[in-house]
Amino acid sequence: MTEAVKQALLLVPTKPGVYLMKDKDEEIIYVGKAKNLSKRVTQYFMRPQSGKVAAMVFNVDHFETIITKSEKEAFILEMNLIKKHYPRYNILLKDSKHYPYIALKRKNSPVLKIARDDKDKNYFYFGPYPTSMHAYEVISLLNKIFPLQKCKVLPPVPCLYYHLGQCLAPCINKIDEETHVAIYNQIKSFLGGNNEDVKSQIRRKMEEASDNQEYEKAGDYRKTLLAIDHINERQSMEVQDHVDRDIFAYVTRDGYLALALLTFRHGIMLGKEVFVVEQFDEDIDLVTDLILQYYQTHSLPNEIVANIYGLKARIEDIYDINVVYKSRGALYDLVDMATINARQGLDEHFMSARLTDDNLKILTELGNLLNIKTPTHIELFDNSHLQGSSPVGAMVAFINGEPTKKMYRKFHIEGDEKRDDFASMKEVIYRRYKRIKDEDLKMPNLILVDGGLPQLSAAYEALKRLELSIPAFGLYKNDRHQTEGLIDKAGLKYDLQNNKPLFFLLMRMQDEVHRFAITFHHKLRSKAYKASVLDGIEGLGKRRIEILYRNYASINELKKATLEELQQLLPKNVASRVKERLEE
Repeated sequence: MTEAVKQALLLVPTKPGVYLMKDKDEEIIYVGKAKNLSKRVTQYFMRPQSGKVAAMVFNVDHFETIITKSEKEAFILEMNLIKKHYPRYNILLKDSKHYPYIALKRKNSPVLKIARDDKDKNYFYFGPYPTSMHAYEVISLLNKIFPLQKCKVLPPVPCLYYHLGQCLAPCINKIDEETHVAIYNQIKSFLGGNNEDVKSQIRRKMEEASDNQEYEKAGDYRKTLLAIDHINERQSMEVQDHVDRDIFAYVTRDGYLALALLTFRHGIMLGKEVFVVEQFDEDIDLVTDLILQYYQTHSLPNEIVANIYGLKARIEDIYDINVVYKSRGALYDLVDMATINARQGLDEHFMSARLTDDNLKILTELGNLLNIKTPTHIELFDNSHLQGSSPVGAMVAFINGEPTKKMYRKFHIEGDEKRDDFASMKEVIYRRYKRIKDEDLKMPNLILVDGGLPQLSAAYEALKRLELSIPAFGLYKNDRHQTEGLIDKAGLKYDLQNNKPLFFLLMRMQDEVHRFAITFHHKLRSKAYKASVLDGIEGLGKRRIEILYRNYASINELKKATLEELQQLLPKNVASRVKERLEE
């Protein structure tokens, strides 16, 4: 314990707030919250520690505290500081699954789409659903039954669906809010199982079509009836009650904690998730932090059920939600199921995934090897093009050895740099860090470029122009075009073949930036190719080309479109010209 820490401990207040542990370089290495700052912070230095906590305490040179009015304010501040600084010792949840919703637009056009959350107030929401496939099945069915907008982009004239009575034609009609609410109520009632009236109407249409010997149409109606029955069966199989509820349970073993979550919405079990982390804190503190982090990006249920004593007061102080502790009954059986899943998750982690927990140790080795500070924040760059066409740059970020996708960036490369890898890299690096510098954001500890000395030299030229001194290295390849290790600006190579954990971590990073760049490049190439095919067609301007883009994802799909389908999106003469061009 440093002298600065000893003196600071005497002055820590007994109020709620946030504490920031810092190393000798003024870097924040851990952020925590507490109802009683003095009691919480003192525990780190006055108790014997082990493992990751001991490593953190050893690296603390001094700390700061920020007093808040309540523990809730402390939680909000803690989350904001973690998102800003990404301290190396804070446990951050990886991106977990977001169950899909079906969203109905509230104004303008009554159109359905898949949404990953229910935050946008411009939509009504149904769900969530266990999988996207399930949600798309329901959307397809609803579009057959209700007069919803089917076109992704409104055509200039009413389409076939309007003439069949399956669309309200928002392209020519203004749909009032009362109509939206009425459709919402009908869909809500239908999805709630009250669909006998709808089934009767469809059955009557099926019989009429059959009597008129319109057997194909009758077959379509029959498929719709089967789809309704399929959804009813799926819901009746899964419903236990109609409560939105999350079930939590945790287990520990050998310095690791597994927290299992079973998600129920409207009484339907959507699925499970298991989070396995190192025990960096008291069990109740760690579990509380994980649950609070989870609800930062996921919708709250009406009720949380858990076998975790003391959780109720902590969660209810932050969120307006009922937390239930169960020791018997049907809900306890669900908690027991969650416990089994937590134990299974821990078993799987010990068998397969535990190697990833050594990331901090590996990054420390990387820092020692390169003679730089431990690179807890690494940004990697790659460029992609095909003979100069559709050139792009890509950057991915890894925090504590894990990808942080919200920090990923894409770059369009314009001008004379298109065919020049050196100039492209220079442009991308300059643009990235000029913005970081202008906005006074946190710089990375290490920059890696996918390439040898030329790309690395380009990176250093851009950094020099910005007057920045961030360590940068290249990922160099051998004669067989296989990555062997790192290279510095002086040409010194660091062969990593004999350090497999470090080598595999860097390869994982390199694969990710390459994937990100290639995906972006392919998307632009596809769009550029489609544009070139449609170039020069009389009457086909940018707006109409954009309509085609949104309705047909590729040229192959566009080629399959019939003239009648194209005429629903374009004037007849323009549609004919497009069809002729595609047939050429």
